[in-house]
Amino acid sequence: MIILGAILLIVGMLAGISLLSTVGGILLVIGAILWVLGATGRAVGGRKHFF
Repeated sequence: MIILGAILLIVGMLAGISLLSTVGGILLVIGAILWVLGATGRAVGGRKHFF
């Protein structure tokens, strides 16, 4: 999710499409939060790991 968010953010900035930049930024933040929670061993949504 982090990689997809980064790709959408970059493409949105290069193409000048603000919707892609917004969605990419949101995916990047959500992916980072899930990664941190998974790294601490906390189960999120019933799952221990998000890949």
